[in-house]
Amino acid sequence: MTAETLHPGVVGDVELSLNGKHVKLPVYKGTESECGIDISQLHSKTSYVTLDPGLGNTGSCTSAITHIDGDQGILRHRGIPIEVLAEKSSFLETSHLLIYGKLPTRDELDSFAREISQHYGLPKRAKAIFDGFEEDAHPMAIMASKVVALSTYYPDCLQVDVKNSRLHIVRLIAKFITIAAHIYRKSKQKAFIDADPALGYVENFMRMMFADEAGKYVADPVIVRALDMIFTLHADHGQNCSTSTVRMTGSSQANIYAAIAAGICALWGPWHGGANQAVIEMLETIQQDGGDVRKFIQHVKDRKSGVRLMGFGHRIYKNFDPRAQILKKACDDVLGKLGVHDPCLDLAKKLEKVALEDEYFIERKLYPNVDFYSGIILRALGIPVNSFTVIFAIGRLPGWIAHWKEMLETPGLKIYRPRQIYVGPTLSRYIPIKDRT
Repeated sequence: MTAETLHPGVVGDVELSLNGKHVKLPVYKGTESECGIDISQLHSKTSYVTLDPGLGNTGSCTSAITHIDGDQGILRHRGIPIEVLAEKSSFLETSHLLIYGKLPTRDELDSFAREISQHYGLPKRAKAIFDGFEEDAHPMAIMASKVVALSTYYPDCLQVDVKNSRLHIVRLIAKFITIAAHIYRKSKQKAFIDADPALGYVENFMRMMFADEAGKYVADPVIVRALDMIFTLHADHGQNCSTSTVRMTGSSQANIYAAIAAGICALWGPWHGGANQAVIEMLETIQQDGGDVRKFIQHVKDRKSGVRLMGFGHRIYKNFDPRAQILKKACDDVLGKLGVHDPCLDLAKKLEKVALEDEYFIERKLYPNVDFYSGIILRALGIPVNSFTVIFAIGRLPGWIAHWKEMLETPGLKIYRPRQIYVGPTLSRYIPIKDRT
């Protein structure tokens, strides 16, 4: 690695001419040779702002957490390829890597896991809040409400200090799965099951979800490994909608629980975290229509039909989503081991085969993404469809925390305040209500 890649920063400038004014703007280069033009002084020097709907070509920050190269299908956390982490790491180890910047030693990982195991329980009154929700309330609404409510039990979080955030971070990671499991059990009108500190993180989650009334549940190692991998593969993905929301909320000095709750709400949308739920709903629609995959594909190719192929393509990846390739194998392993026979899962395999052989999708580089396979695995594991996004949130939590922490540690932090181009009426006269028609 060269000295230049170790020390990213300003490497030159570009000159911009606007209405006779010549402005020099710094060029910033990152460690993976990504370059960006620093436009922070553009408005003050020219009275112009940039317009970038959806912010698809705007760098809102610098970050040392995750590198993505969509053209090459590369995803790395702190420099380590996602393929390596999926094979050799665990979710808690990857969480430590993201949040604290390095792979933990054995003692550090054991300490991290031990701390988490001591904080699974919810405050007594926090449990009572569940009684205020309807049994059919959407899990993501409850999740966001419960997480932001945690700030009322730990008021010291209101003094935002990232140096003293360890306890809040551990609480969030621990209580997240307890809340998620309680949401599921409430929807089934089953008594809550407390965590067993002797069990691992994923085993505890599965037990709190699926144990009988006596608390008995034996987790299948295949299921545990598959779910741990799903969490790991969702742990972070750069400046996506929910992560950017966490950063924006946190930039106001809102506490960590409020920032994470905001991220949950952003993830809820079907264009973001709800995509794997949309995959299963699509498969169920095909099944109800007779199970004709080729007929469905023809509808997708007809732009006037309004039919969309869910779980294929990605805004960032113009090649295979590297996470999808990992989950494809895991999907085959899980379905094979569990002997699951589900018409929707059979349809998914047929749909995948037809789409991958169709020139329409090949030319447009529409390959299965992580949502396609994760939805299939979660269905096979018995996770309710409306809880898929909650599973996504559990996985994404360490990434949200890492970005919240990194943002607060970055010198010169400013509150996020994007500009706009106003397109409404110009100066208008106020008409008294008696004269309006």
